[in-house]
Amino acid sequence: MVNKIVVSLGIALITGMSAQAQSPDIRAVFSDAEKQTRVMLAEIDKAKEGKPDLVAPRTIEQGKLKLVKSGDWTSGFFPGVLWFLYDYTRNTEWKKEAERYTADIEKEQWNGGTHDMGFKVYCSVGNGFRLTGSNHYKEVLIQSAKTLSRRFNKTAGVIRSWDHNKQKWDYPVIIDNMLNLELLFAASKLTGDRSFYNIAVSHANTTMKNHFRKDFGTWHVVDYDSTQAGKINKKTTHQGYADESTWSRGEAWAIYGYTMCYRETKDPKYLRQAENVAGFILKHPNLPEDLIPYWDFNAPQIPHEPRDVSAAAVMASALLELSTYSKSGKLYRATAEKMLTNLTKSYRAPIGSDFGFLLQHSTGSKPSDSEVDVPLSYADYYYLEALLRLRKLTGSKKLY
Repeated sequence: MVNKIVVSLGIALITGMSAQAQSPDIRAVFSDAEKQTRVMLAEIDKAKEGKPDLVAPRTIEQGKLKLVKSGDWTSGFFPGVLWFLYDYTRNTEWKKEAERYTADIEKEQWNGGTHDMGFKVYCSVGNGFRLTGSNHYKEVLIQSAKTLSRRFNKTAGVIRSWDHNKQKWDYPVIIDNMLNLELLFAASKLTGDRSFYNIAVSHANTTMKNHFRKDFGTWHVVDYDSTQAGKINKKTTHQGYADESTWSRGEAWAIYGYTMCYRETKDPKYLRQAENVAGFILKHPNLPEDLIPYWDFNAPQIPHEPRDVSAAAVMASALLELSTYSKSGKLYRATAEKMLTNLTKSYRAPIGSDFGFLLQHSTGSKPSDSEVDVPLSYADYYYLEALLRLRKLTGSKKLY
């Protein structure tokens, strides 16, 4: 049940929404996104000279555009951005570019050394399949799901996240891994093979049991004993402020993941979980007035801490979908709209700047002093996804 504080916030949001004289135009945002992405394409060509194994932009590092190989967990987001531009405009220019950049990711279907198959392949190839129906893309998705499934441990009941730092963890699972389940659900529908579905459900159920505190904040990393069912070695963080703090993007992955799981299964416990996570976010005293969260809800120097625009973009996209399932839909939609309005007004990169990224002020990993207050490719991806979802809901080209 939604907390009274959250309901009050929803009333305030809805009231504030109707009181605004102007609001951003989705058509204008996509027009600007096209201009920025043309800048990005030119910058990629420059940065790739002599480096053919680099396939996609990730961020800006030391004043330069940072490109990554296909094996990087962020490689699929820029092809996804190109597919979103094609989705909105139906301009074949963007389809051709999306196909070109997606082709660079396809070999990842065989890469069993990572859990990030959904991020890499579903955000690129998955969007390509959605928009073209290509049988080739279908086969890539199915093989990717098979590869990902091999990381599932029946004893632990979850998909292993990382293979690195084996001296630190036995069988680590991060909350981010919830986003890779969409690929498994898709493969189950494409093939009729229930095993993909069952793995996804097992992972979602085990994560729901072990990754959440009583207030529905999340631990980032849960380290399982892979040989003894139900045994957990420890619960820690890798990208958050502290083990007991709530990393903002982790909370964003949680609301997105359980909303998606409800869509795919219609199991009401997933809907309740997504609503509970939404409650944590919306009633948290450290959520800023503009709803763009700090990188960790418990970061010690708030309000003098970096924001994480990527977390806001993921949250906005998730809240828009959740609004279509929940009795608190008006609240969730109003919240997402306010997030998108503020991202659009205050966090976008000026046209021609930032190597063509769309949004500024994201935080990758503050504890590692890595990618702090910079553009990130996945912030752009979820921002455009959220705008497309809002357009579909409203049937209009205005945010409000």
